[in-house]
Amino acid sequence: MTPPRTAQFSRRKALGGLLVGAASAAWRAPTIWVPKPTTLRVLGTHVTLQEELRVRAQADLGIKIEFSPGGSAAVLHQAATRPESFDLYEQWSNSMKVLWQANAIQPIEKRRLRYWDEINNLTKTGRVTPQAQLGLGDAPYRLLNVQPDGTLGARPSEHVSFLPYVHNVDSFGYNSALRSKGEAYKTESWSWLFDERHRGRVALVNAPTIGLFDAALAAQASGLMQFENIGDMTRAEIDRLFEILVAKKREGHFRGLWSSVPQSVEFMRSGDVEIQSMFSPAVSSLNGRGIDCVYAAPREGYRAWHGVMCLSAATTGRVRDAAYDYMNWWLSGWPGAFIARQGYYISNPERSREHLSDDEWRYWYQGRPAVNALRGTDGAVCVQPGEVRNGGSYLRRFSSIAVWNTVMDTYEYSLLRWNEFLLS
Repeated sequence: MTPPRTAQFSRRKALGGLLVGAASAAWRAPTIWVPKPTTLRVLGTHVTLQEELRVRAQADLGIKIEFSPGGSAAVLHQAATRPESFDLYEQWSNSMKVLWQANAIQPIEKRRLRYWDEINNLTKTGRVTPQAQLGLGDAPYRLLNVQPDGTLGARPSEHVSFLPYVHNVDSFGYNSALRSKGEAYKTESWSWLFDERHRGRVALVNAPTIGLFDAALAAQASGLMQFENIGDMTRAEIDRLFEILVAKKREGHFRGLWSSVPQSVEFMRSGDVEIQSMFSPAVSSLNGRGIDCVYAAPREGYRAWHGVMCLSAATTGRVRDAAYDYMNWWLSGWPGAFIARQGYYISNPERSREHLSDDEWRYWYQGRPAVNALRGTDGAVCVQPGEVRNGGSYLRRFSSIAVWNTVMDTYEYSLLRWNEFLLS
């Protein structure tokens, strides 16, 4: 029997209501919100901002990491003037005075640095051994600890201005096919940069807080001038140094100045340069290409540097947490082993030892002959069997420091004179 129209209407109304209600409920159902991964922006130079490191850190930490590498002078200017443009800054300890005075970075909580107790004495006291030469200028321990009055100093505190991580001693590299190989600490000398035999085939690094000291060490070793304290030059000393540099430039002594590691590699690979300021990764890269570039161990001592990792003053919240994770990752073992293969050291080397072969550890850290061919970070063979690292072991190299990369009290004046030199 057909139901009355009123009953049909009621059922249709009820059914319609259920459908509308279901649709409404579906519309109001909570959505699943998947947060975007935290993005960490790292500003620095090509020395440490390498793609393999970025990919590994990103995978290990589960965050998105963006690297922005550039020339040392350019990234320091960006960091000092636009702290909102980065979260972490990676460069060298000579950046610290500039960044701290500009309020571009914030104190780092020592308690959040997982491997702090493993960091060796080089950064904490200035000497890798009690007998080691301290070195003039801004030894990193003098800039490490945040003092109660907000200044930076050597007295330990609960906050530090930077995470100490990658470090090395620098000098100059020369093509041994064009200049006979010297003897480490005996005949190799900074004076070689000013040797007339290399006129037109010499390059310096275009960084006022680095190239300035290479030039000063060369001028002093050549007997052209003497400094009372090469780590704290006076205006008169700077004027005299730049008289020498400008005269040499006008004589055609310099082939050019480089601003990045790849550029320095190309200078020597192309044959345009025979001897120049160099960083270890460039030497490793050239050796991997079959060019016997020797990284000198000058009898006058090295120019030393220490890598710093700093927190931007603008970094907060989850990004700051990610920054601490990244800093701790750098001292966790694998990264230190990776950079050892380009000739760099890490501040807690024993944790990286298990990630290196015995042969690699003996060659890079102990200064002993390589038993097998060793590969660099790019996978190319950069060390042949039987080779010994010029300059010897980690302890030997860091016991012979002439000066640290430094921002002197006369920094602004030296920067002005450096720019005049570039334009001369």
